[in-house]
Formats: sequence, structure tokens, C-alpha cells
Amino acid sequence: MSQIQRLEKFLALFSSDSRVLVVINADPDAIASALAIKRLLWRKAIEVKITYFNEIRRPDNLTMLRVLDLEIIPIKEIDENNFDKFVVVDSQPDHHECFAMFRYDAIIDHHPLTCDSADFNDIRPEYGACSTMMTEYIKAADIKPSEHLATALIMGIKTDTKGFLRHTAMEDVRAFQFLYRYANPSLIAKIENAEFRAKDLDFIAKAIRRKKIIKHRVYSYTGKIESPDQCVITADFFMKIDSANWSIVSGIYDKQLIIIVRNDGLRKSAGKTVKEAFDFIGSAGGHRTMARVEIKIEDLEKEFEITIKSESFDTMVAEWIIENIETHGGIKTA
Repeated sequence: MSQIQRLEKFLALFSSDSRVLVVINADPDAIASALAIKRLLWRKAIEVKITYFNEIRRPDNLTMLRVLDLEIIPIKEIDENNFDKFVVVDSQPDHHECFAMFRYDAIIDHHPLTCDSADFNDIRPEYGACSTMMTEYIKAADIKPSEHLATALIMGIKTDTKGFLRHTAMEDVRAFQFLYRYANPSLIAKIENAEFRAKDLDFIAKAIRRKKIIKHRVYSYTGKIESPDQCVITADFFMKIDSANWSIVSGIYDKQLIIIVRNDGLRKSAGKTVKEAFDFIGSAGGHRTMARVEIKIEDLEKEFEITIKSESFDTMVAEWIIENIETHGGIKTA
């Protein structure tokens, strides 16, 4: 199917009195993709709103919303009865329970196919970013993207391909080249440089104090955390150490142990490592250079035969993470 045919099939879902809700798990790629949907339907539907269900805390995401003056609405403020068409981008309905609130007319995504239950499904896992797919829709519609839309789509592509250092298709590069002539480089720099909030520095300082380096692997168990994003930011920060080729940062959030893993991509896959190390007790997976683990506290308590209230709990968790990754994860021999 050509891109023009995809565009025509997508647009045929809507009429001049359609009220459309675009549902996302908000990150730069999802936000930009939703904005592209809104632009495509600008004169096609009477109303298009974007809603999200996750808590937005990452400084770059917050800065992107602020400097591009983007309007997205928390899902708790949405009355689904006000809409008759539903679209999900950069995800599929079975990726999170909140997506199950609606029946979708269109699904557009670049992740591996798990759910194609809509009337219109465009799922292309060979692409590095959903923003690339949406750029192709924009081009097929012969739309000149605004400065803010082009900037958002570039951020979506750069974020999900990690600056073209992660899974990337030639289509991602071509989309970037097309968008760059319309985007604002100063806004891109402003968004990309917003890595930390002031209070994140205190968390990073704590993680530094608790770090343990084994050969070229940096471990830090940080105890209770306000948000998993704190571990993400810190894991990325530790990868800036010149000698570090792995970064493993963990903490307790909402009755779960969260483990964030980053590596340089030159050795064993981070996703494969965490599955080997933790799949027996929790949810574990990811890509070659980044991965995430979520383990219920009640399962850890059974594993250690102590409760989280025990004085030795934190010490045992920190040592257990290292042991599982070093031994069961097979990093030593990678």
C-alpha cells in the first residue's frame, strides 16, 4: 500500500462532524505523532483533542510541552461521550490498561504488532519512530509543517532512535531531513538540554553516594523514589562516565522494585540480560542499550523471607540485584 493510499484510507474514517480523541502514553514521539494527527484532521473533523494517562515528569518532556505551547489533556478530565472517533498513536490498545477504556478506529504505531483491532491499522515495527510514520502522512497530504510541528516530530524521531544510534530505518533519516528545513534548531537545543530539574540533582547526589562500580558497571540502589524517571535520568547520567559501559539504577516505587538498565550497545543486550536475570520473578525486558525491570515488593519479600520493614531489606536488595545481573544475567562472560 502506498503512503497516499494509507492517508486516504485513514482520512476516510472521519467526516466534518467527527469529534476525535487521540490517546497517548505521553513521551516526545507520542506527543509529536498526536500533533500530526491533529494537523491532518484540521479541516476534516470538527474537533480533535489529545489526551494522556501517564504522569509527565521528565524535564525534556515538560520543556517540550512548554516551549512548543502544546495542549494535551489528562485522561481523568476527559468525558468519552463527547467523542465519536478514537485514535491511538505510538502504542497499541493492549500496551496499558488505560488504553482499554476506548474502542479505536485507528491504530498507528512502530512497535511490534500485538493488537490490530481497529478499523484502520498501520503498524510498522521496522521504523525507529512513530513520528517518522506521521511525517510520511504529512508529506502525502502535501502539508508544509509548522515550525512547532516540525520541531516536535524531530524530537520524536531523535528521542526514539536515540539520535540515530538505536534501531533506525532509512525512512527515519529521510523524515529528519525533510523536517529540519521547517524546525527551529534553538527550540530543539532548549528541549534536549533540559535534562534535570533542580531536585533531581539531590537524587543524583544520593545515587552517587550509594554507587558501586564493578569493573566497568555502575550499580546504585536508591531506596524509595518519587518516580521511576529519577532512575532513568540517573542511569543516563552514569553512562556519561568515560569508563562506564553499563549503568544499573534501582529504587522502590508504588510497591514495586524498579530497575533501569543502560549500556553502550557494544556488549550483551540489556533487554536479554534483564530477562535472564529477573524474568523468573517479575516483568523484565527492553532493547539492546536500555531495559527495565518491575518486581512486586510482595514477591521480593517471599524471595528474601523478610519484609520491606526489615533493616536489612535495602542491603539485601542492592546485593541481590548485583548478584543476579553479574551471574544469571551473564554479563561477566559477555
